[in-house]
Amino acid sequence: MVTLYGIPNCDTVKKARAWLTDHGIAHHFHDFKKAGVPADRLEAWLQAVGAETLVNRRGTTWRQLPPADQAAASLPDGARALMLRQPSVIKRPVVDWGGAITVGFDPAQWSTSVSAR
Repeated sequence: MVTLYGIPNCDTVKKARAWLTDHGIAHHFHDFKKAGVPADRLEAWLQAVGAETLVNRRGTTWRQLPPADQAAASLPDGARALMLRQPSVIKRPVVDWGGAITVGFDPAQWSTSVSAR
């Protein structure tokens, strides 16, 4: 089963969910705001794609962080702690395709992930 992680009011997450539905792909939605970031999954994402990919340094949440928190996110432990504390700083959506992990919405990449399943 495909699991899409994000927040429901994010436009990119909305597009991603619609794409999955339009392509007939059954999926589970995990809402960061309601259910938080699963720490064990965060570890797997960090191993798969790294903190540089996961931390959204362009978003409003990042820009509102104190400089000390931004600086701490440059280290693995600091990035992990920040993402657990502030899920909105995670680039969305994170999708677990049943083993492969993607971050962000890229229809071409997603088509490849679907083909590989």
